[in-house]
Amino acid sequence: MHMQVRNVRCTVAGADILSGIDLDFAYGSMIALVGVNGSGKSTLLRTLAGLRAPAEGTVTIDGRDLYSLPPRVRARAIAYVGQEETPPQDLLLGEMVAMGRIPHRPPWSMGEDSDREVTLRALSTVELTHAVDRRCDQLSGGERRRAMLARGLAQESTLLILDEPTNHLDIRHQIHLLETLRGLGCTVVAAMHDLTLAASYFDRVAVLHDGTLATYADASDALSPATVAHVFSVPATQLTDPTTGRQHLVLGSDSAGTRPHTENHV
Repeated sequence: MHMQVRNVRCTVAGADILSGIDLDFAYGSMIALVGVNGSGKSTLLRTLAGLRAPAEGTVTIDGRDLYSLPPRVRARAIAYVGQEETPPQDLLLGEMVAMGRIPHRPPWSMGEDSDREVTLRALSTVELTHAVDRRCDQLSGGERRRAMLARGLAQESTLLILDEPTNHLDIRHQIHLLETLRGLGCTVVAAMHDLTLAASYFDRVAVLHDGTLATYADASDALSPATVAHVFSVPATQLTDPTTGRQHLVLGSDSAGTRPHTENHV
């Protein structure tokens, strides 16, 4: 599945938030969307998910206008997990995650054995299988976040759109999630708060700044020290791991680039 975004303008309450956005998402790639708070990341993601029509421009999937697709067809193509979504408290975790299977069921269907298999597989992916019969109101904050991600995974769409997927997760679960997303084989577009994770785990990065797309390139190019300093007003250094050859972004380094601060989130 190939998504193409052309000259998209996004508005909120009649005010322009973003304009002139052009993006292409190749199938199977991982794309991070970064920018300072209020830069329009969530608004753009909702537009890409088909939840907020653009004020101008087009979003197409394999050449078809996203907003002309029937909702069920769109839901089979795109799974969206918002930043502040929480599971309904009165449902069991397994019941809530199984809701991701609704686009694949015939109308009025109560689900099939295959739906349970997909549900359990999604819970296993986020390491929550043990809580399948627990009420959602008994989950911790991190578990609720992972539960919503499991529902998105259970949807088995070819495009997974995530708004701050690592929010509320400890570092082990952050890394586990990003490595899992890499192995899914679908296209992943995620708004990311942590630039170091965006640089390390994503193929390409789109940087939003002052209502426009500042750059869209391979992660090492998009998050260059010059771009990070200009957009986020934070000094940065790119280091190469001598063992793996991978580049890593160190944020908040001093002018000599030798003493990184302990806090590296932007």
